[in-house]
Amino acid sequence: MKFTKIENHLLLSDCRNFDPFVSCECGQCFRFNKISEDEYLLFACNRPLTIRKQSDGWLFLDITEEEFKESFFKYFDLERDYGEIISSYSGDESITRAASVGSGIRIFRQDGFETIISFIISANNNIPRIKKIIESLCRLLGEPVGDGYSFPTPESIVNAGIEGLAPIKAGFRTKYIVDAAKKVASGEISLEYIKNCGYTDALNELKKIKGVGDKVANCVLLFGFGYYNAFPIDVWVKRVISKYYGEGFDPDTLGEYAGVAQQYLFYYERNILGREEKE
Repeated sequence: MKFTKIENHLLLSDCRNFDPFVSCECGQCFRFNKISEDEYLLFACNRPLTIRKQSDGWLFLDITEEEFKESFFKYFDLERDYGEIISSYSGDESITRAASVGSGIRIFRQDGFETIISFIISANNNIPRIKKIIESLCRLLGEPVGDGYSFPTPESIVNAGIEGLAPIKAGFRTKYIVDAAKKVASGEISLEYIKNCGYTDALNELKKIKGVGDKVANCVLLFGFGYYNAFPIDVWVKRVISKYYGEGFDPDTLGEYAGVAQQYLFYYERNILGREEKE
């Protein structure tokens, strides 16, 4: 990959298997807005970042190469060879087909606490409403950063309490949001422990939070803590499993990058086939 400074912006070119727009649209993050077909606004790494698609690569507005490498290089998981991951599934026709469409997907390395709260909010919800609730939460309790707001700290959510969160209109999820914040703020749930303890223990640790079951916990582990073997199963993934693999399917058979394979399958089924079926 190649970085080129263009005025106050940074152009990333010659980067294979990287499409930040597709990565945003595959259900792993919620703090982004599509400005146009060629421009997205993403809030990550505690700042807004405008991304513009160009014929010669991806232009990141108002950011230096140093800042990008310190934060977004890891966030976008650019050190990993996704071409090699795709090749490792060459014997699986379903994943190969899905990856041919979603090959630009990368697993974003999001903030652990933000990911916990975001996927609690995602339970039995649709993406536009999830995004609206998260944006309302950030406006209510976050700090102004550029044209956006930082994600609230656990302590700020605890201080607000259930009544204080009423304006975000999260419904039954509000008590789960507060429970998660209390447990993280008190140290009962250690984000550092989750990061390092291994998949099974991390899964069980997250499930100590009210309202967090296997699906939400696996989303959090995959998108917030770098557990690439985590395999979240929702209605779309159940459909994929039934359609391509049948009963008795074990995600463990997909190995250490099962979660990446899941994202290819999920994106293909929901965003490609799902769209074609509506048409």
